[in-house]
Amino acid sequence: MSFTYLAYFSAWKLLGFLPERYAYGLMDWLADQITKRNPAGVQRLRSNYLRVRPDLTEPELEATVKAGMRSYLRYWCDTFRLPLWSSEEIVGSTTVINDHLLRDALAAGKGAIVSLPHAGNWDRAGAYYCETGAPVVTVAEHLEPERLFVKFLAYRESLGMEVLDASARSLALLSQRLRQGRLIALVADRDLSRNGVDVNFFGHPARMPAGPAVLSIKTGAPLLTAFVRYIDTGIEIHFEPAIEIPLSGSTQEKVSVMIQESASRLELHLVNHVSDWHMLQRIWVDGDFKERE
Repeated sequence: MSFTYLAYFSAWKLLGFLPERYAYGLMDWLADQITKRNPAGVQRLRSNYLRVRPDLTEPELEATVKAGMRSYLRYWCDTFRLPLWSSEEIVGSTTVINDHLLRDALAAGKGAIVSLPHAGNWDRAGAYYCETGAPVVTVAEHLEPERLFVKFLAYRESLGMEVLDASARSLALLSQRLRQGRLIALVADRDLSRNGVDVNFFGHPARMPAGPAVLSIKTGAPLLTAFVRYIDTGIEIHFEPAIEIPLSGSTQEKVSVMIQESASRLELHLVNHVSDWHMLQRIWVDGDFKERE
């Protein structure tokens, strides 16, 4: 049994067993200790936040990084406890802005695609829709070790989601699900491979996945954007209207326009709620960037 798997498995057991107050208090403490140690992930989080909010003073930036790490560890605490929550707890702790945009899109019968970033708790958002009549289909990148991937697969499936392994076949399977009128949710704010779409993000070059726009163009299903953040009572999901498919241009040009629009919408949310963005990895591709194969 690998150390990584043992650590996650132990956290799942411990944080699920502890009373809520102590579980979340422990994760806040751990987040603060990690922030003080300032490992590479925290350094990257700091630099990412500074690009979003270059106006922050040094004390303000450090306070934002501390809040960001607490939000990130809150996500993990939720993850370890969410399978134990009742339907009433999941639904009652979720606030949705513009819920009708998604419900109307699904009612039209073509399915719907939701593109969202690594912010707040997207698994809780998915669990909410599974509990309220719109089961989610999503894609998971294959993790190592294998036992950890299987554990996370079972976790998301226990919430009511259908989880497809990211592969060459996933686009065809997602298209099939859309033709069945299903809800596809894709976390889509980072893709450093050669297949990523170049976007202007806060005035610097970044790359984001093409998948949401490709699916929309291929199937005619609407592509909505959403932002999930933490609030005092739980999470808030904020939807924006579907991104229109351009009437002219090649498929590649249409994809670029749509993904740039998605990135521009994300900018508006991050300016106000950057500490809920759990981006501890590189996202911009300038400077010393090296392409991922």
